[in-house]
Amino acid sequence: MSFETLRDSDDVFDALVIGSGVTGGWAAKEFCERGYRTLMIERGPLVEHRKDYPHESKPPWDMPQRGRVPLAEAEQRQAVQKNCYAYNDFNRQFFGDDRDLPYSTASGTRFTWYRGNQLGGKSLIWARQSYRLSEFDFEANAKDGHGNDWPLRYADLAPWYAHVERHAGISGARDGLPQIPDSESLPPFDMTAPERAIGERIEAAFPDRNFVIGRTANLSQPTQLHLEQGRVACQARTECDRGCSFGAYFSTQSSTLPAAARTGKLAIAPNSVVHSLIFDEASGRVRGVRVIDADDRSERRYFGRVVFLCASTLGSTQLLLHSTSRSFPTGLANRSGVLGRYLMDHNYNAFISARVPGFEDAYYRGRRPTGIYVPNFHYEPGRYHRDFQRGYALGGSAYRVSNWRGGAARDGFGADFKEALTGTGDWGFNFYAQGEMLPRAENQVTLHPSNKDKWGIPQLHFDVRWSDNERRMMESAAEEGTAMMRAAGLEAIEAHVQDGAPGAGIHEMGTARMGRDPASSVFNGFNQAHDIDNLFCTDGSVFCSSATQNPSLTYMALTARAVAYAVDEMKNRRI
Repeated sequence: MSFETLRDSDDVFDALVIGSGVTGGWAAKEFCERGYRTLMIERGPLVEHRKDYPHESKPPWDMPQRGRVPLAEAEQRQAVQKNCYAYNDFNRQFFGDDRDLPYSTASGTRFTWYRGNQLGGKSLIWARQSYRLSEFDFEANAKDGHGNDWPLRYADLAPWYAHVERHAGISGARDGLPQIPDSESLPPFDMTAPERAIGERIEAAFPDRNFVIGRTANLSQPTQLHLEQGRVACQARTECDRGCSFGAYFSTQSSTLPAAARTGKLAIAPNSVVHSLIFDEASGRVRGVRVIDADDRSERRYFGRVVFLCASTLGSTQLLLHSTSRSFPTGLANRSGVLGRYLMDHNYNAFISARVPGFEDAYYRGRRPTGIYVPNFHYEPGRYHRDFQRGYALGGSAYRVSNWRGGAARDGFGADFKEALTGTGDWGFNFYAQGEMLPRAENQVTLHPSNKDKWGIPQLHFDVRWSDNERRMMESAAEEGTAMMRAAGLEAIEAHVQDGAPGAGIHEMGTARMGRDPASSVFNGFNQAHDIDNLFCTDGSVFCSSATQNPSLTYMALTARAVAYAVDEMKNRRI
């Protein structure tokens, strides 16, 4: 893989792409493949595919703490990051250092902000679940009155979903369900015998509910295109968050970066913390960006014809809020005044578990990179629950409870005890809920009036809460999950609803929403700023609603579509 890395440059690039995660990688690929010289600006260090995955395939007994991070060290350096389900000693280098990334919350509120500041961003550690949004999701705001109407519909995005799916590689079945439209997919991973039985029983008892295998950005059976990217089939190791030399899951490093680099049009500026955008009052356009060196804090500038914000929902919004001018005293492109508002996340606060009787002769091989999925069955107003609006999906899996896992928490000694640990235990099954969060103006992020980070940029200040709608939704998920398990004949069912903070879902969305009306939105239906025609944003900040599906696939499709639009505007000299 060959690309130019630079520090200082007076060149005017065709495109500046801020961020290198899921959306930044796609923006760079699409611009470069169209022949446009592109500078990708990343605040963290370079991470080279294969070379910089130091703990890949390393067994836990070769790690100092068997894969656990010493508590004192985690508390000192990554007190927030350590709460992520994926965080461990094998991959903590891909999580931010909280000492350098402070933020604050309003009294009585909480927010969890996970950061991945390196080339590839959080594409190195994401959970890879990949679903299209449906027509119901794009119409929901207009139909039930929550939030502004999306300025596009499913038909506008469908060909771009297909475009990114073919390149990224999404495994999954073609289920024919309206609430999760079928993808251009690779063969699905298999369900286990208990999952197939549980699914059949649930669908028989609840005809409005579907039990499918999760769609994931892991190559079950690579195509020739994937092989040309240097990627091969998933090895079912469940070590994706350490980095994957096989390139079996989609990341910037495995997929979009090689494609961009192959063109010879890509340059990367690592260790470059974007301080603010350079806005030219005379032309009404963004000329470039001001950058602070991540290490020595020196200043430099980069210039480009168009600027794509791909810095993550909160990163892009922080940058816009901090980029003020005479024309935009409250943040760049913020004539509407909605910048920073309508912050959303997915709500994962309901969990149900049970024992699966029988299937003692059944087992499985490998560690499948996905689970099962029950799509939202409250996906349109006529199907809403009487106690809340919108809905939730359920994820989960069946698993054999190895006796050695349970034995780790039991007292015992001697040959009989050790022998008991080598067998397999009962089958278990679990559900977790993934609920939609309504877009509400009072859920917002602002710049702190006095606190700044080490690079002199004002910290973000969060004021965000779950509403009664989200709380009732989680109570319903626990109740309905229990009812489904009972109908499937499961035993020892336990359900609980917790009060985890917003942000913990790692699906931050909103805060710079798109829309048709410049008076109530920041970006238009092509991700172009209403107020500044050469400024685009394609990360989650532009979302008008959260839906229930994992959002990354939609980020990719929006990015590819926006680049195609921007290139057409550039060719016709409208930008």
